[in-house]
Amino acid sequence: MSWIGLMLLLLLMFAYGVYRMLPVRGVPAIHVEELRQLLRNRPRSVQFVDVREPGEFRQGHIEGFRNIPLSQLRHRLDELDRDKPVVVMCQSGMRSAQAARLLVKHGFSDVRHLPGGILAWNTRRGTGR
Repeated sequence: MSWIGLMLLLLLMFAYGVYRMLPVRGVPAIHVEELRQLLRNRPRSVQFVDVREPGEFRQGHIEGFRNIPLSQLRHRLDELDRDKPVVVMCQSGMRSAQAARLLVKHGFSDVRHLPGGILAWNTRRGTGR
């Protein structure tokens, strides 16, 4: 591979990485303090989804969140109500951003995600669970 080809490939990989870290267009974030308040009120209309893999979820999760791994989300959309708000979270915010994009693409209109994921939650609250 030529130097130009290699540089182009590296540039594309970098651009893709930056794209994945950008805020999710059209999907508002929910920050730790807002989420804590929402969980205190426990509205039945809000669906809380943790998109980490089951092993990660078992190691610690936020009470009230159900586990639907990002790898399965596309095939399990029927488990969620498109007419109710959805809050998605993961380990660091990367997978929840992908999940939010997927949900919006499939007709969910009220989707929010937790930037920083459970890492931000644990930093602000002590321990998850």
